[in-house]
Amino acid sequence: MPAKVLVHICCGPCAVYPVKVLRERGHEVMGLFFNPNIHPLKEYLHRLDSARRAAQVLGVRIIGSDRDYDPQMFLRLTAFREEHRCFLCHQLRLERTRTMARQAGFDYFTTTLLYSRRQKHDMIRSVGESLTGKKTAFLYHDFRQGWVQGREEAAEMGLYRQSYCGCIYSEFERFRGELDRL
Repeated sequence: MPAKVLVHICCGPCAVYPVKVLRERGHEVMGLFFNPNIHPLKEYLHRLDSARRAAQVLGVRIIGSDRDYDPQMFLRLTAFREEHRCFLCHQLRLERTRTMARQAGFDYFTTTLLYSRRQKHDMIRSVGESLTGKKTAFLYHDFRQGWVQGREEAAEMGLYRQSYCGCIYSEFERFRGELDRL
């Protein structure tokens, strides 16, 4: 049944396949770019630009403000709780998405995080479902089957594709091997 869906968008490449699927199902889709976890600022700006470019090509409006970028919020939330940082990060971003969806009269909210093969899918689903309310529910869909197709289409669009999840912790984990070369 077609509905109004607010989609949390983590980056441009991850938005391509989920947005297309939701629109093919007849849903009215709008995106929300809210990612205070991304580090450093230049990386955030690359991803924001990529998300905006993807939305333009896909014909989807993105809401969110550059003033929403507050990495201190993410760091305060995760400091001394690093082993739970992914859960806290997903919760932070999905709570904001749910709140925005409810305020704007959307039927559902979801996230492009469900597209990535590298994300903790069951955790994201659990967090989203725990935030379901009477007026706005979490829309679960496993978008991972479109991983290859979405990556190919994002490359054709010339979208910036990052090499780590986004936070300072994942950046360190991804590139820590470079310390061994010193």
